[in-house]
Amino acid sequence: MPNPHAAMSLHNQTLSQLRDGLKQGSFTPVDIAESCIAAVRQHDESIGAFLSFDAEAILAAARQADISLPLGGLPIAMKDNINVLGQPCTCGSKFLENTYTSPYDAGVSRKLREAGAIFFGRTNMDEFAMGSSTENSALCRTVNPIAPDRIPGGSSGGSAAAVAGHLVPAALGSDTGGSIRQPASHCGIVGLKPSYGRVSRYGVVAFASSLDQIGPMTRSVADAALVLQAIAGHDAQDSTSLPLAAPDFSATLHHGVKGLRLGLPKEYFAEGLDSAVRAAINATVEKLTAEGAEIVEISLPHTSYAVATYYILAPAEASSNLSRFDGIRYGHRANAPADILSLYERSREEGFGPEVKRRIILGTYVLSSGYYDAYYTKAQKVRTLIRRDFDEAFAKVDAILSPVAPTPARLIGSCSNPLEDFMADVCTIPVNLAGLPAISVPLADAALPIGLQIITPHLSEALLLQIAQTVEQLNVWWSSAMIILARKSRKW
Repeated sequence: MPNPHAAMSLHNQTLSQLRDGLKQGSFTPVDIAESCIAAVRQHDESIGAFLSFDAEAILAAARQADISLPLGGLPIAMKDNINVLGQPCTCGSKFLENTYTSPYDAGVSRKLREAGAIFFGRTNMDEFAMGSSTENSALCRTVNPIAPDRIPGGSSGGSAAAVAGHLVPAALGSDTGGSIRQPASHCGIVGLKPSYGRVSRYGVVAFASSLDQIGPMTRSVADAALVLQAIAGHDAQDSTSLPLAAPDFSATLHHGVKGLRLGLPKEYFAEGLDSAVRAAINATVEKLTAEGAEIVEISLPHTSYAVATYYILAPAEASSNLSRFDGIRYGHRANAPADILSLYERSREEGFGPEVKRRIILGTYVLSSGYYDAYYTKAQKVRTLIRRDFDEAFAKVDAILSPVAPTPARLIGSCSNPLEDFMADVCTIPVNLAGLPAISVPLADAALPIGLQIITPHLSEALLLQIAQTVEQLNVWWSSAMIILARKSRKW
């Protein structure tokens, strides 16, 4: 018989624990939903993780949940650039605020629905996923649940904060240049960016189509494997989706790291890396060595060109993708325009925020006549060199270890210019340019959350999760204890 007292704290359990409890009859999907709803009502005013949240719809879905399905009755929050039938999808922008309700499910939404998951609210984000702090959201302010005076990271900051704040056990985020891994690192949770083509992009509002990927944000590696299992696989509605069935991502979780060769790229540990980040990673590297892994220094020589390459290619694709937001087809429409040109100009001027405008202008410039070859074509060539760097490295090692971000989460409002946030993605951007899978796993040896980035070859998520599981076991105390301590000290 379900325990009503236990149900009150179900929001603190991991996805795997909740699934096991449902199968054992310890509680019901409604108990889980009510616990998470209560946590949101109590804490999200301080955190700001959610842009929209329909408690009645969540409870109705919980009452109808089929717990025999892989994710049956389990709540998962959705970043607000992923379409879910009948729900708003604002992308953190005034352009879509109160003007757009999704008429269809994205590919990942359909797969989650088929797996029995309950859609649990829409999470805040940098506008159109353009940013590294969630400060670029036009609709809401989100703080880091571990340290509320600091950013949660971005652009999937709302998803990271919802999971780290124990409001919901799992969320989906999108990652174009680090937007899953970096906020996961800053908030002390697990964030996985799959290989390009592993997970459908259909129905995800596009930022940069050759870089975007959807992935899980959870409080454990096992949970990340569980969610990835549900959303991975071919989708005929996405031309970039690979026609491959997903392997069992949980099958090798506990195989350890003995005998594996793990590379440390010297370019990622250069000057500018925060001493706390360096120390935390070195401590875990020593632990991995004790577990039987071999540590090898490697080089990724074109790393220094990655940020510049990204900020040519991503804005170029964004300027094309965002041209559909014109004040005519959907979204914000300027009042009483003088003519069609005025309608375009005023709708976009009023609807888009400064960072989105900056990137559209930059992208349009590098694609313009006379500059296309000088910038865009050259950036594509450098992208190939970066991909080859990884190919050569993986001929020597099984996986690569690196920082996720060069520093812990910075103070809210402390960024003096956009270049500071651009450079914060120096360790994550190369992975997107190469289309590789990578994960952030929280480390224990630091006062603020710090993530270790693990990178493996294309379509090797099972190996990625296997190594991540060992790293998690070596740092297990962090995620289970720190949010509770933070709440007590901050008097939330």
